Amino acid sequence: MRAGDADRERVAQVLRDAAGDGRLTLAELDERLDAVYAAKTYADLAPITRDLPSPGDAVPPSSAPVSGAPDRRPVEGAPSWSTGIGVMSGFRRSGVWNVPRRFRAFAFWGGGKIDLREARFTEPVTTITALALMGGFEIIVPDDVTVHVNGIGIMGGFDQRASGPGVPGAPTVVVRGFAFWGGVGVKRRRTKQQKELAKRQKELERDSGDE
Repeated sequence: MRAGDADRERVAQVLRDAAGDGRLTLAELDERLDAVYAAKTYADLAPITRDLPSPGDAVPPSSAPVSGAPDRRPVEGAPSWSTGIGVMSGFRRSGVWNVPRRFRAFAFWGGGKIDLREARFTEPVTTITALALMGGFEIIVPDDVTVHVNGIGIMGGFDQRASGPGVPGAPTVVVRGFAFWGGVGVKRRRTKQQKELAKRQKELERDSGDE
């Protein structure tokens, strides 16, 4: 029987989840996704996930990899904020909030912090436009998203070290703008949950190695 787009997308999501859980490397994920989107029948799709657990399968706690990667697929809902302004003061956008397609930030003798680690993305691509005049911004992005930083700094700067690809299917964050006597810092950070689960994973690996 021939497979449809919805069938291929279901298999692709199983692969993305497996990569997030550490069952597949990024190279293996890319290879299998190519096979998924080239598949024409159910028989073509079946072997692609044969060595992976189906959704809902139980896995022994001692051997289950710990991911902690949040679901970054776009969500429905109105953005919580679309702007941030700090004039001789500061602002903060953090915690669980709906990120818009475009977020504009302005600082004059002030600053702001934009933390996207717990944020829910409403679009596949989010663009943050930052204008800093004798001020600055700290932008914290999840470590699994794709980041592009492209800004101009005069007697100031844009930190581009966070630029780079994320995991397949994750959102893209574009940071651009202008800084004069100020700066825009962009940093990748794990969520608190990811840190705790990574610590737990190390403990499980150490315990299994002692057996």
